[in-house]
Amino acid sequence: MEAVPAPTAPPTPYAPPAPPTPERPAGLLARLGLGTPALRAWAMYDWANSAIFTVVVTAVFPTYFARVPASALPGATATARYSLATTIALLVAVVLSPVVGAIGDARPVKKRLLGLCVGVGALATAALGLAGDGDWRLALLAFGVVNVAVNASTVVYDALLPHLAPREDLDRASAAGYAIGYLGGGVALAVALLAILKPEWLGLGALAAREPSAPTRVAFVGVAAWWALFTLPLLRRVPEPPAAPATDASPGTVVVVREAFRGLAHTVRTLRRMPDAWRFLIAFVLYNDAINTIIRMAAVYGSELGLGQTSLIGAILVVQFLGIPFAFAFGWLAGKVGAKRSILGALAVYGVISAIAYALRTERDFWVLAILVATVQGGAQALSRSLYASLVPASRSGEFFGLFSVFSRFGGMMGPLAMALVTTLTGSSRLGIVSVVLFFAAGAFVLSRVDVARGRGQAVALDEAEGATPV
Repeated sequence: MEAVPAPTAPPTPYAPPAPPTPERPAGLLARLGLGTPALRAWAMYDWANSAIFTVVVTAVFPTYFARVPASALPGATATARYSLATTIALLVAVVLSPVVGAIGDARPVKKRLLGLCVGVGALATAALGLAGDGDWRLALLAFGVVNVAVNASTVVYDALLPHLAPREDLDRASAAGYAIGYLGGGVALAVALLAILKPEWLGLGALAAREPSAPTRVAFVGVAAWWALFTLPLLRRVPEPPAAPATDASPGTVVVVREAFRGLAHTVRTLRRMPDAWRFLIAFVLYNDAINTIIRMAAVYGSELGLGQTSLIGAILVVQFLGIPFAFAFGWLAGKVGAKRSILGALAVYGVISAIAYALRTERDFWVLAILVATVQGGAQALSRSLYASLVPASRSGEFFGLFSVFSRFGGMMGPLAMALVTTLTGSSRLGIVSVVLFFAAGAFVLSRVDVARGRGQAVALDEAEGATPV
């Protein structure tokens, strides 16, 4: 008897092989948010431009301007002209930033725009070294150009981030950039102070003996070279994002500029359909204004209370170096509890900082204040950048970060103004510094009403609608 063949299974319908799942970078660098060469090169620009903020904007140039270029002017006149130049530069940056961002979206030229800003800014930084006794006009002109250039470059730099990492990795990448920036700014400031205070250690003793201000001028030239040199990794290793799909084929410089202004109008219209991104911007203006008020006014406030210059400069260095591990820590914390909750926690600490500032009496109190600021300053700002990046369409990142810059700069005027008004009305700078608590509280309240998941979904939908491919 013949064996009955066993029934065979019906043939399986053909299915094409699934595309390979891209491997996520592993290892320590990946856990820190720097898992790809492009991200590491991108973060190096934080190292590069932080030297400008620490040496030129914060610690060295303000005192150098009063001592050398403006030495022949009455103190009040020198301060007024310095303040006016800073305000004008800030206003120019406010106008220019969204245009630069929109042009970067209209054409695949983000890296060229950043390179142009760095080139102009580095030359202006070096020009500070040419400003000698009585050259206050040259010094303020160069200082203004530096401020405009570094702020415009930051718009392009921030706009590159959404093109380099998935939305779930933005927090760690942004925090890593801030941490590297803290390190770079601290190292650059330490070297500059070494050149100024101990010029003989760097072979500048003879030069300082002939002209006491020469080491400071050399420091400005060195910072210019630092800025330009450490921008090169970004220009070489970060891929240029494609232009926005709607404008990719439009030719001509005039058309690009026209598209830039159209892009700004498009961004404002888009924000009307993105309530969570809009709420975040309002929250950011409020609490970031308070953060910047503490940054800008801390040294002045400490000087008024009789603290020495050594303590003030030392506190700046402490914030720079101690801020490094805490910036990384906030990137890790955001992965556990989310960027929004992490920022709210940082704002709570800032409330404590404001209370300490009110009660500040001794140099020890000021150091406690500096340490607390170091624990939250970088984290709050880094996560603000990454949270915003996740709430906006990557295809229009330049336009949206241009507006981000506008909100940041305009918001930076309110806190110092409020502090000045309260101090004038009450006669107490202590009450003036506490006034920033209102900005922290209002910002935290608005931020608490941001629905992050819904906002990110809206951003993805807008990218898909414009034919852009998310990272």
